[in-house]
Amino acid sequence: MAATPYISVILPVYNSAAWVAATIHSILGQTFGDFELIVINDGSTDNSETVIRSFPDSRIRYLDQPNRGLVATLNRGIAEARGRYLARIDADDICLPERFAKQAAWLDAHPGTALVGSFVVFINERGEETGSWAGDRDHHTAAQIRQALPYLNCMTHPSVMARTVVMREYGYNPLQQHIEDYDLWLRMQADGVVMEKVPEVLLQYRVHSASVTSLNLKNKNVFYKNFRCKRRFLKARLAKGKLNGFDRAVLMGMLKDLAIGIVKSIKPKP
Repeated sequence: MAATPYISVILPVYNSAAWVAATIHSILGQTFGDFELIVINDGSTDNSETVIRSFPDSRIRYLDQPNRGLVATLNRGIAEARGRYLARIDADDICLPERFAKQAAWLDAHPGTALVGSFVVFINERGEETGSWAGDRDHHTAAQIRQALPYLNCMTHPSVMARTVVMREYGYNPLQQHIEDYDLWLRMQADGVVMEKVPEVLLQYRVHSASVTSLNLKNKNVFYKNFRCKRRFLKARLAKGKLNGFDRAVLMGMLKDLAIGIVKSIKPKP
């Protein structure tokens, strides 16, 4: 590995011993090898540390900390990153072998693009593919993403690679816990930051009983959650006097989320 790696990969880990070995294998098996893997153990109480330390690869930088939550962990990863680009991955997902090569090549070829994601496919506990979602495949150009984001989070967080300098400029907002990615996309888009996707599946996104996706969808009204995220985002924008056309679209999306959330909260469950 070069003294200054081309890509810094941020892998936050919290009680992920069952999955993290497969995730690390998928990263170390990338066709593009000039990266550092920053693994941050956020106070796990299982044997995640033992699993992580079983990999002797010199590209791994292992950091241990008391439990601070995902936002603080991600921001620490950004501060630690030495690479030109910064890639995200969660401790239960799988990178396909050419992910880093294709996303780095995309950013190299498109200097005006700050962040690039990819299509994803869902997998279950056994690694079996279970499908995809239309919101992902239907929005991959910069224009499509910008048009959709006020209403829909069409970017899969662990699929993204971004310019490190941009991630340092924006960071993750501690006030937007558990929806920090959507808030980040909104803040970037409001400032005209260009976001795109490589229109190929480069990540397998694992959904299981303990995953964030499952926990967020089960017995929770995600429309209220999105409403609160957009309300906090707009409040911050208003305080800075930066309201523009994108912000007005977010306002419309916020009101739509509130209306749907109310309907879902009063609709009798079958």
